[in-house]
Amino acid sequence: MIVQRRAVSAVLATAALLLTAGCSSDGPGPPGTGGGVTSRGTAPGSSPSAGAGETTPPAKGSVKVLRTVAEGLKTPWGLAPLPGGGLLVSSRDDGTIIRIDEKTGRKTELGTVSGVSPAGEGGLLGIALSPDYASDHMIYAYFTSASDNRIVRMLYDGHKPAGEQLGAPDTVFKGIPKGVIHNGGRIAFGPDGMLYAGTGESGKRGLAQDKDSLGGKILRLTPEGDPAPGNPFPDSPVYSYGHRNVQGLAWDGRQRLFASEFGQDTWDELNAIKPGGNYGWPDAEGKASDARFQNPMAQWHTDDASPSGIAYVKGVIWMAGLKGQRLWRIPLKGTEASAAPQAFLAGEYGRLRTVLAAGGDKVWLVTSNTDGRGTPKKGDDRVLEVRVS
Repeated sequence: MIVQRRAVSAVLATAALLLTAGCSSDGPGPPGTGGGVTSRGTAPGSSPSAGAGETTPPAKGSVKVLRTVAEGLKTPWGLAPLPGGGLLVSSRDDGTIIRIDEKTGRKTELGTVSGVSPAGEGGLLGIALSPDYASDHMIYAYFTSASDNRIVRMLYDGHKPAGEQLGAPDTVFKGIPKGVIHNGGRIAFGPDGMLYAGTGESGKRGLAQDKDSLGGKILRLTPEGDPAPGNPFPDSPVYSYGHRNVQGLAWDGRQRLFASEFGQDTWDELNAIKPGGNYGWPDAEGKASDARFQNPMAQWHTDDASPSGIAYVKGVIWMAGLKGQRLWRIPLKGTEASAAPQAFLAGEYGRLRTVLAAGGDKVWLVTSNTDGRGTPKKGDDRVLEVRVS
């Protein structure tokens, strides 16, 4: 049975207003959705093909690492750019959030998120800024606690001393199954202002097909943690199901949602997400002939990908590979790949955890070599600024 909890604090909200300022798919290995504008609160739909006016990007692209923004990070996972400058990075194992000055690389610790219980693939994972951050200064975080995976929000006050800048976590959603593996963890606010979360089935395969479970799903919530208006199942936060372990979420310019997913031993996936869609796990891994399931738009052998974060830049999905240790380029035509995926940076920076659009033709790229499955080199882990096309 689905369990959720709202814990909205009036005192916290008032204070905010006063501030104006694995598995084989993730293990060690060799290097190698609807068009049109939707109103806030309305679920984006899904379109199977390119809409009028869409331009198909070139079949081949390029990647150039411009610089190392920061290094010496421990188990970095989530990344959130601040509107006034600066990058927030979460540490999976330390349970801390730091701010990086993207010009100087200087690191400042905001504080430790209380309640984080790191183990295996769990800990402090994805982070995102409130869609009303300019007025409420709230940071959302997805983390593994002693009993479950949950989503909290915290007031960020950069005027306080380093280490004391995070308010107490306010739990907006809980009850997501936890495990040593497959905790999901990516969160992002969509173009509709709703909060999306990728979850894993915690190693219990059957949860992915159980629509009453929060495991193996993409969830769609209001910022307060309620099932979002327009969700495909009445009074449910579930947006899509049949997932193994979702860690990448991104929207294209027409508000179509894409998600990356770890396979087991055969196929990793990039999926175009349809509201209410069943993505097959554990009955299907990769493309299948069963009409009940949505097939991936692209798939990879697990040694080549093991994807975590994804980003959309000018008609292309960029996908970070952990075991594959490379950055994948997938050009789009609607919700299909318009050409074969192209790999970059194979083995150059080790495991890649998070990729995020940085404006224009650039992305931020976060490595993941200190997570217990990589081989750290001097300077690991790091945030890179990368030009892509």
